[in-house]
Amino acid sequence: MPDSNIHANVQWGLGRRKSAVARVRLQPGAGGFVVNGRPIEQYFPVEDQRRKALAPLKLAGLEATYDVHCNVAGGGPIGQAGAVMLGVARAIKTINPALDAQFRAEGYLTRDSRMKERKKYGRRGARRGFQFSKR
Repeated sequence: MPDSNIHANVQWGLGRRKSAVARVRLQPGAGGFVVNGRPIEQYFPVEDQRRKALAPLKLAGLEATYDVHCNVAGGGPIGQAGAVMLGVARAIKTINPALDAQFRAEGYLTRDSRMKERKKYGRRGARRGFQFSKR
């Protein structure tokens, strides 16, 4: 049992957004950010999505102190970026609970509950009806 505390400094956070689920692992390191085995620049090529995922680290000032490993499944790139953001914020909150109020003010700890509305019978989509023809 000499290496029983290998994972002692590892913090976990779970983030969800729409149908995307992100499991985030935070551990002390040089500031690497890996999503599904790929660097964040490669996984989120759009700058806005990267900025969203990195926002909690930037606010806490921990970009160069922790390595982040994420497993994301489901949804599209925007939903996945939002899920990663929530997971990172929750993991940082376990490290430093004093950041809770600051994260809440920025909206990083709020689970965005907006989901896709279901399609109803008698309609073409959730709200759109079928085309009506008088003649």
